[in-house]
Amino acid sequence: MFTSSADRDIIDMQPIKRKENKILKENKKENKKENKKEKKKENKKGKKSKEEQIIIVNNIQASSPPEDNLRTVTLYGDVTEDSAKEIVSGLLYLESTSQVSQYKDPSDPDSEIELRNLDINLLVSTNGGSASDMFSIVDTMKMIQKKTCDVSTLGLGKVFSAGVPILASGTKGKRNIAKNCRVMIHNVSSGVAGTLDTMENEIHEIRWIEDSYINCLVENTKLTEKKLRKMLNSKKEVYISAEQAIKLGIADNLV
Repeated sequence: MFTSSADRDIIDMQPIKRKENKILKENKKENKKENKKEKKKENKKGKKSKEEQIIIVNNIQASSPPEDNLRTVTLYGDVTEDSAKEIVSGLLYLESTSQVSQYKDPSDPDSEIELRNLDINLLVSTNGGSASDMFSIVDTMKMIQKKTCDVSTLGLGKVFSAGVPILASGTKGKRNIAKNCRVMIHNVSSGVAGTLDTMENEIHEIRWIEDSYINCLVENTKLTEKKLRKMLNSKKEVYISAEQAIKLGIADNLV
């Protein structure tokens, strides 16, 4: 078979074109691979940036403080073992949740975050009751004030006998009393019966309770031991108005 010179040129060019097509295909494959790698890198960067943004947002969030009325314990009724158990448990729980983080300037979300301790509120309205249970409440209040946060007290209606040291044991400056609240102080009383030895032992314990009651009021009020003993030796119940309670240092503020 004979071919012309033009046909020969065409035949000679075919291998070259095949090589060029092969090279182009290989280049396309490499370009696709590179594009896929770049997309994967971009996706990884996008995921990382999203994760970083989430971390940043979580770090700058400050917890909003619970409302004051949710941080209130109420002594409304006699001071008994059961009521003291509830009050002490409530005080200790609120102490454990007292620390919160807040913005230094609440109106500026870019301001520094600081830690602060929220107060505990204790409402008191009682005819009195057990001295030992009263001291369990007072000691818990003092422990919390010393270690963690302030305890604000509010006297309502009546604060008699064992209720007086509880009202007075609040953080100074934060002991409040309602205008129509009445305060009453009297001698420690107890029904003692039995043998002479038993009665003498009980009388000794009653004296210890009375001394502890007086010392507690002397530590937390403007009352002196001499004045308190004079009030108690009157052998009658001593009633005090809200205004007088403030003057005597049993409370600080009239509300």
